[in-house]
Amino acid sequence: MVNPDSRKLLLGLYAAALRSVDGQIVVRDYLQRRPMHEEVYLVAIGKAAASMARGAQEALGPQVVQGLVITKKGYAEEGLPFGCIQSDHPVPDENSLEAGKRLLAFIDTAPPSAFFLFLISGGTSSLVESLPEGFDLKMLREMNRWLLASGLDIGMMNMVRKRFSCLKGGRLAERLQGRSTLNLMISDVVDDDPAVIGSGLLAPSIDDGSLLFERLPVWLREKADLAPSPPSTEASCFDSIENQIVANCQMAIQGAAEAGKAAGLDVYSHSHLFQGDVLQLAHHFAQEVQQGPPGLYVWGGESTIKLPPFPGRGGRNQSLALAAARFLAGDDSVLLLVAGTDGTDGPTRDAGALVDGGTIARGSQQGMDAVERLVHADAGSFLEASGDLIRTGPTGTNVMDLVLALKDK
Repeated sequence: MVNPDSRKLLLGLYAAALRSVDGQIVVRDYLQRRPMHEEVYLVAIGKAAASMARGAQEALGPQVVQGLVITKKGYAEEGLPFGCIQSDHPVPDENSLEAGKRLLAFIDTAPPSAFFLFLISGGTSSLVESLPEGFDLKMLREMNRWLLASGLDIGMMNMVRKRFSCLKGGRLAERLQGRSTLNLMISDVVDDDPAVIGSGLLAPSIDDGSLLFERLPVWLREKADLAPSPPSTEASCFDSIENQIVANCQMAIQGAAEAGKAAGLDVYSHSHLFQGDVLQLAHHFAQEVQQGPPGLYVWGGESTIKLPPFPGRGGRNQSLALAAARFLAGDDSVLLLVAGTDGTDGPTRDAGALVDGGTIARGSQQGMDAVERLVHADAGSFLEASGDLIRTGPTGTNVMDLVLALKDK
């Protein structure tokens, strides 16, 4: 049987990683290191929007003369003196379009001399949108459902999203009409590319998705030219915009590693961010820990999963965790945690799971079959039965996913 203290320790190390990339802290610290003297018009968008906005409020105080927060439903915070819209994620809803209207009006009514502070985090692509004529909400939702089931990584999905937007791909930068803008971002993509984070509202689009055109459903291909062309990479609208990354997955990896060392563990952290199919990654992670020495193993990145027509409960992290649990079955020396840093995994309220050598046996005793649940993308049902799901609620950040493994001596 796995030591319960080991489970508690691993959950604590995950919490330490989250604290190291907390939106409130990283934005506040950045703005305190870089004092501003002008009045500020604040726009925060993403799953970490409320947390980042609070950090800006702490640092700038009355310098923020107006603000707009656009975040995921259930991710708002009380006490912020800004207007707030809550939209759906990962599939946009009518509030996403309302948020687009409010955002454009917020920009248009600001004075020509206004200084904008944008705070962008993961989830932005779904939470705010303005559509071209001839492309409606029903089409937008269907497109996003297709993307989420496609197995494409976030960079490729956002290439497609840009093709059907009046905001993404740098189009919002044109709307700012040369106003000075500082864009602070929490990165949820592998290479921290501002053109990919949130589908690049304020960054030039390097690739318009033409490489993916033939992979799109026919009905999408027929609508691909409705949106206005994005500004060129050399367009003057980008001259007044400064993009800065204030948190990313490497920082979370470092946060977990430092906490592990402080707990007296030998730490084996991986700076290279993982990508790829959940089943292949599960085998890789389990094998490395089982064949390696005792200690804490830390990875960060983002897996992909191709969904069946009618997926069950769970997201990529729950599928990865359950797949890894099959390799760890009967091994009481290893615990493995797979969780999103934003507090949600796919369309669920669970962040992921912490599995061990007894996970498969516990789920099987409840009548669950791990292989069958993986085939049906229903890992969450198995992990609920085995008692291994992790639920954090909103975390105030979003820097992709973490995999933490603890091997006892």
